[in-house]
Amino acid sequence: MNKRQRIKKNEDFQKVFKKGRSFANRQFVVYCLTKEAQEEFRIGLSVSKKIGKAVTRNQIKRYIRQTFLELKDEVRQDMDYVIIARHQAATLDFHETKKSLQHVLKVAKVLKQPK
Repeated sequence: MNKRQRIKKNEDFQKVFKKGRSFANRQFVVYCLTKEAQEEFRIGLSVSKKIGKAVTRNQIKRYIRQTFLELKDEVRQDMDYVIIARHQAATLDFHETKKSLQHVLKVAKVLKQPK
């Protein structure tokens, strides 16, 4: 993921929280906000210190970024996403993380349907 695809500023996070819609399962909460003039999606990650030590938190963030990298052609491009990892995300491996994120994104109706 390049830097253009990341949400870093607090004000951008707050816009997505206030104006976006949220969808959740046991492992993740995803906030989605449509941005009309945007040509590629952006993601912001939030993993609390309550989830684990730095190694665990960074691993979760790597898994989420890799999942979005693999799903980049299926995800709607004109949106900002903020993903909040819940406590159970710490127990998942990469494939379980991908499956869980795909589930939340399908519920949010932001994944393109396979033809």
